[in-house]
Amino acid sequence: MSEDAVIKIKDLTMEYKISTANVSGLKDYLIRKIKKEINYRDLLAIDNVSFDVHKGEVVGIIGTNGSGKSTLLKLIAGAINPTSGKIEVDRKKVQLLTLGTGFDMELTGRENVYLNGSIVGYSREFLDEHYDEIVEFAELQDFMEEKVKNYSSGMVSRLGFAIATAGDAAEILLLDEVLSVGDEFFRQKSLKRIKEMIHGGSTVLLVSHGMGTILDNCDRAVWIEKGKLRMDGDVKTVCAEYRKSGGE
Repeated sequence: MSEDAVIKIKDLTMEYKISTANVSGLKDYLIRKIKKEINYRDLLAIDNVSFDVHKGEVVGIIGTNGSGKSTLLKLIAGAINPTSGKIEVDRKKVQLLTLGTGFDMELTGRENVYLNGSIVGYSREFLDEHYDEIVEFAELQDFMEEKVKNYSSGMVSRLGFAIATAGDAAEILLLDEVLSVGDEFFRQKSLKRIKEMIHGGSTVLLVSHGMGTILDNCDRAVWIEKGKLRMDGDVKTVCAEYRKSGGE
């Protein structure tokens, strides 16, 4: 393992137990569990993966849907704990940006800024100071007193992105599909903000289904497929091999 790596991943494995039963609700699940009618199968979301990330690198994480990319970022961030293996990283320096989590649809846009912001890790004082900037960036000035359940999916995504990127970029930035939001104009605006964060000196791991986004912003790619590390190297080389295999 490299001495100057800021993220060291060694023999990382994450295994889930998935119920094979098709239950209609919690009551049905509990009854069938008591009767021992619930069986489980093991799912290896991450399977014995090892690699290092060095300070200042911008690394794209690619792979088909369900390959373990988001699970990998959550493990690095400490949101979940691995089944086995080791991750060495200073979690105080890590920020995971992911959209669509931490919103209460029954609360207003204003209330969700403070709810979601606290989940991201911002203080009340920080959110008070940056509230107007968040609203302006999300282009939701006329909707903040509306309940979020009345928002379109694009409006929710725009608000989530504006909250997630309101602060200064962390030293280690984990970006999970944060550029697939809103219309084309908003995507361009989002990309500009992310590029500013990336080129501000952060070490970045970027998950995106858009090969163009990976090729434009990353100097290295890590290909994860069905939980296994398939390839790690120069971004153009890895993306070319991924496309040959049928990846988009």
